[in-house]
Formats: sequence, structure tokens, C-alpha cells
Amino acid sequence: MDIGKLMTLQGTLFLLTAIGILTRKSRLLPKEAQGILTDLILYVILPCNIALSFRIQLNRELIQNLGVGFAIAWMIQAVAWALSRVLYLKYPEPTKRVLQYATVCSNGGFMGNPIAESVFGATGLMYASVFLIPQRIVMWSAGVTLFTEAPDKKTLVKKAVTHPCIIAVYVGAIFMLFDPPLPEFVEKTASSLGSCTTPLSMLMVGMILADVDDIKSMFSWGIIRYTLIRLVILPGIIFIGCRLAGIDGLVTGVAVLLTAMPAACMTTVLASKYNGDTMFASKCVVFSTAMTLVSLPVWCMLF
Repeated sequence: MDIGKLMTLQGTLFLLTAIGILTRKSRLLPKEAQGILTDLILYVILPCNIALSFRIQLNRELIQNLGVGFAIAWMIQAVAWALSRVLYLKYPEPTKRVLQYATVCSNGGFMGNPIAESVFGATGLMYASVFLIPQRIVMWSAGVTLFTEAPDKKTLVKKAVTHPCIIAVYVGAIFMLFDPPLPEFVEKTASSLGSCTTPLSMLMVGMILADVDDIKSMFSWGIIRYTLIRLVILPGIIFIGCRLAGIDGLVTGVAVLLTAMPAACMTTVLASKYNGDTMFASKCVVFSTAMTLVSLPVWCMLF
């Protein structure tokens, strides 16, 4: 495993967060900028990132080789979804939304691919790319419904399926299935916008954390409990299940590492937009990311 690459990824996330904190503390941006930044990410930048992330060229051999891995990836989402529905019933609604979404959706899109590549090489990267497809679909379909409020189920479904990020999934599916050519300037524009997703999201996390008065609250039992679920229990379930089923070691390794990713930085963005507990979401993102400094090397040693 390339420890240096792992440290670089985690250092990047924390430095971006620190810049966000300094930006807010220095009053370079007012608090109102947070809402503008949230809308910019959700309605412009993130849809570009989602749509282009599906540009994976499929062929018969690849589909056959990755069929088992793809099925496991869906099972991971099913297990995470089931746990999210039963583990947080006693929490207030805004906090429960955050915990449920952060349990279902990890930061695998940013950290997962490079870590899988550093541990398993180019083959690991290929598996990781396909493994992330189910999470991307769930993240912007069922995941969005955890935050979206509506007077009835019909309205809720309508709001979810017409969300810009869901529409980006539709476009991404077309890219994946038919691989239509795009003018180079269009693809470069979308790629440039999409690459801003993680930096802007972590800047926003930092801006929110700048308003934290009591740093000790970062170590509350709710955040520690969530982090154990995200980084230890979920990947542990997948590891044991794959071993018992006799799944190939490479498939098992990629599945476990991608399941062991920290909370998705988009948790904070959605909480900010849809009346979730934004401060709690930011703490979950930062604390769970920090704890991967310990958990990821341990998981990697198993492979």
C-alpha cells in the first residue's frame, strides 16, 4: 500500500477544510455565502461531476468479470440502507437525516479510487470504478429522499426524480450505456466544473466548522458511534460475508476498502440545503475522515 498517497489524500481534505475555516474567520466571505455556495454545488457543479463519472466503457468481458463485484456493491448499499433505518431512531429528525445519509453514502468517489489503485493496481481501480456505480445511483435517488421534505409521497417522489443530481444520473446512464461522443469543449467544461465538487464541499465544511465554539463537541458519543459504524462495522460485515462466501480476494479487498470510506462531504451540503443538522454533519465528515488515518491502514493490512 502507498501510505504516502493515502496521507496526501487525507491531508488535502483537511487543508481544504482549514482554508474554509480561515475564510470564514477572517470574514472574507459572509455567512450568507454558505447558502449561495450550497446552491452552486448542488445545481451546477455536482451534476457535471455525476454525469461524467458514469463514462465507463463497458464490454462483454468486463461485464462478466465484474458481475460478482457489481452484485456485492448493490448488497453493500442494501446493508447500509437497512442499518440506517434502524440505528438512529432515537435521534432528532434533522440529526437522524444526517446519520442515515452518511451511513448510506461514503466519500468513496474522492478517496476510494486512488486508494484502491494504490493497493491493488490498475485492476483494483477498474473494480472500484464499477463498485461506485450503485452508490452514485443510491446517493442521488433514495439518498436524496432522506433529506427532501414533501406533504405526501407523490410529491416526495416527484421532487426526488426531478432533482438536478438525479437528472445527472439519467444522463450518466446514457453515457455509460451508449458512450455518445461529446464536443471536446463541452466535455472539458463539464469536467472542469465537476472537478470543483470536493474542494468547494470541503471549503463549505470549514466555513460551518468556523462557527463551532466548543471543539470538544467533535468527540460526542453520537459522532464516535457513527464513525465506528461507518469505518469498522460496515466494512467488517462485508469482509466476513465475502470470506464466508468464498469471494475472490481482489473483489473482497476492493469491496471492503470502499465500504470503509468516511462520510461523504456532500452530507454537509445536503444538510445545509434541506434543513438537516448542518453542524453535526460537518463534524461527522471531519471526524470520520480523521479516523481513517488509523482504520484504513489496518484494513489494508488484511490484503
